[in-house]
Amino acid sequence: MNGFEKRASLIKAKIKNTTLELLKTWEPGRIRIADIAKAAKVSQVTIYNYYGSKEGLLHEVLKDYVEGSLREFEECLNNDALTFRDKLQYLLLMEKESYKTIPLHMIKELLIDDQEMFHYIEEEYTKRAVPLMMRLIEDGKKTGEVSDKVSSEAVILYIQMFLDQSKQLMETVQQMGNVEKIFEELVHVFFYGICGREPSETE
Repeated sequence: MNGFEKRASLIKAKIKNTTLELLKTWEPGRIRIADIAKAAKVSQVTIYNYYGSKEGLLHEVLKDYVEGSLREFEECLNNDALTFRDKLQYLLLMEKESYKTIPLHMIKELLIDDQEMFHYIEEEYTKRAVPLMMRLIEDGKKTGEVSDKVSSEAVILYIQMFLDQSKQLMETVQQMGNVEKIFEELVHVFFYGICGREPSETE
């Protein structure tokens, strides 16, 4: 990469990072190129030259976000020092952290009437996320951390059910200012049930 390409790459990264920061507190429809340019300290022309439009920029930001999340999860799976429980908890915590980065209602708004992004998310989930979760569960079965009585498909459905409901719950507890505590409790319920008795506590 020559000097010009390196500088261009740094500017594009700055623009995308600035956009991601704005998405934490602004609704996508309210964000203007002028707002992004001002916050990133670049010209509006620069943004248009790199991304063509605000929609093009938002597409790149969301794709980078999804790609980064999948890459982090894969790196976690490749870490042999972590147990199944460690890796699964990491997956659940990724969900919590993603809510902080791009709240669920923001993602929903980004996907409204945007079939290109909708199909992209759907394809990435089917082709990459599901196989990674299948691999996680199969590894758990090999180590005896997941019961052979439960199919991998059932575990995935359970995980997905938990994640879907946790999103809705976090939207509610976000208004109460108690996200951290509630999420940690939900993780506990996921592993040990509502009785709260861990394996070491059983007779």
